[in-house]
Amino acid sequence: MKIFITGGTGFVGTTLMHALAARGHEVAILTRSIKKQLLTPEGVSYIEGDPAKAGKWQEKVREHNAIINLAGASIFSRWTDEKKRELRESRILTTKNLVEALSARQGQETHLLNASAVGYYGYHEDEILDENSPAEMDFLATLAADWEMAAGGAERFGVRVVFCRLGIVLGKQGGALGKMTPAFKLWMGSPLGTGKQWVSWIHEGDLADIFLFLLERKDIMGPVNCVAPEPIRNREMTGTLGKVLGKPTFLPPVTSFFVKITLGEMGDVLLKGQRVHPQKLLQQGFTFKFPTLEGALREIFGK
Repeated sequence: MKIFITGGTGFVGTTLMHALAARGHEVAILTRSIKKQLLTPEGVSYIEGDPAKAGKWQEKVREHNAIINLAGASIFSRWTDEKKRELRESRILTTKNLVEALSARQGQETHLLNASAVGYYGYHEDEILDENSPAEMDFLATLAADWEMAAGGAERFGVRVVFCRLGIVLGKQGGALGKMTPAFKLWMGSPLGTGKQWVSWIHEGDLADIFLFLLERKDIMGPVNCVAPEPIRNREMTGTLGKVLGKPTFLPPVTSFFVKITLGEMGDVLLKGQRVHPQKLLQQGFTFKFPTLEGALREIFGK
C-alpha cells in the first residue's frame, strides 16, 4: 500500500513507520520541517507541511490509498485554556484538512485509520468498557468524540474509517515510561492517589501490529480499542515496573491533592482512568504478543 502518515515522527509514529516499511509498504510522512533524517528505512519519504493548515501537502494525500492520522499535541501537561485550544486544534483541524484532501479520492478504495483515545469513555471505576460503551462529557471525552466525528466525515467520500482508541502506549523511546522510569531508578516510584484506578495500556509492538492488522482487514471499521487484554490497577502497575527494574517500591502513594495541585484537571487522567477491553480485536482474531504488563516491560527493558 501507499500510506500517508501524520504524526509519523513522534513516539508512536516512529515505531509504526519501521513496521510498515519492514512489510514493504511505501510510506510518506508529513512533517513541519524536513531535516536530515537518520536511519530512515527504505521506502519511507517525507513531505513538508503543517497538518493543521491547508496547503500543498493535501495534494499528496490523494496519491495514497491509506492514511494514518496520529497528529495531536501531547495531553501530558497542565490544561490551561491555551493548552486546551492547542489540544483541540492539533487534532480537529488536522483531521478536517485530511478529510478535505480525501474528497479527491472519491470512487477509489481508501482507508483512514484515525487515532483516538480511550479517554472517549470518560472516567470509570471497575466497569468494563468495550467499543459499544458511550462517550462521556468531560473535556478529554468530548475531545475524542469530536476528533472521531471529524474523521467520520471522510465516509461521505466512500472512505473506510477506523477510530483507533489508544490506551497508554509503552515503549523504548519515550512515551509514558519515559516520564515514569526516572523516578523509579531513583527508588522514588510510588502509586498515585488510591492506586485503585485502572490503567489501559498497550505495548508499542502490539500497537504497530494492530495498525498492520487493520490495514489488511478491510472489513473492520468504526471504533477499535487498541489496548492490551489485561488492564491493570495503578498500584499493581507501579509494583510491576519496580520489580522489572529491580527497584522495589516502598514509598507511600502520591496524594490525589498533590497530583491535582501540580497538574490541575489533567491530573484526573492519572487518578481515575478506565478499564477498557479490546473486544473487537479479540473477536476478529488478533493475537497479542504482550498481553501482560510484566511481559511487556521485560521486553522493553531487555529483562
